[in-house]
Amino acid sequence: MLVLVVAVDQLTKHAVEHSIVPSEERRLLPGIQLVNTRNRGVAFGFLPGNHIAVTILVSIALLALLAYFALHASRPLMWLPTGMIVGGALGNILDRLRHGSVTDFIKLPLGWPPFNLADASITLGILVLFLLVDRRRHAEDR
Repeated sequence: MLVLVVAVDQLTKHAVEHSIVPSEERRLLPGIQLVNTRNRGVAFGFLPGNHIAVTILVSIALLALLAYFALHASRPLMWLPTGMIVGGALGNILDRLRHGSVTDFIKLPLGWPPFNLADASITLGILVLFLLVDRRRHAEDR
């Protein structure tokens, strides 16, 4: 899962960077635009600032996640959210190391900040992780 997320993320960012000029918008689906923007913050533009500090912060969070995964690797499906989160984070870290910022390209209506597939993978991975932990907790309560 990790390799798939990184590969798809990097391929889509490369395609956007080479086909859409900054400030241009292209309609993908009703309500969804493709854009080419740079983000110096973390997922969805939060915490903009020094990309080195953000990279260090994300790296520490990844180490904590990997430690949690190592302690709970025997749980069913634990590899899925871990691969999604780590793959998404690595995709964005690669951008930060190469460009000093992350390419975002999916723009939703109502002022939602542009994001990329790595951000989506991280968000969905966190949701899946919470569901797995919650499911396990409910199973232990029975």
